[in-house]
Amino acid sequence: MKLLEIKPMLYTKQVKETVDFYCNVLGFECLEYDEELGWAAFSRNDIEIMATLPNSHLPFDQPVFTGSFYITTDDVDGIWEELKKKVKVCYPLEDFDYGMREFAIYDNNGYLLQFAQPINN
Repeated sequence: MKLLEIKPMLYTKQVKETVDFYCNVLGFECLEYDEELGWAAFSRNDIEIMATLPNSHLPFDQPVFTGSFYITTDDVDGIWEELKKKVKVCYPLEDFDYGMREFAIYDNNGYLLQFAQPINN
């Protein structure tokens, strides 16, 4: 038995705004949006992310995630140039001692997205 993929599900009270951010700012394509259910799915290349209203069984005041979404790419410089003036930057494009060139931004909910590429590529 093997695991095949992971699709993050972002809890938000702003599903429509999240779809707009990911599609209009980050260049994702909306795969499905159901306003009545408060759910959406969007993708860019092989990355798929979902957004949904929080489950009614869970307490939810605001998005909370103690990690980041680490997205690898084959052109981190190009994505940096595409996004740097359109988003809230956590840290700019930088080379790290662990062999990655990366930058980090916040989405419209405050979730941290890191975009990275191995330096030897």
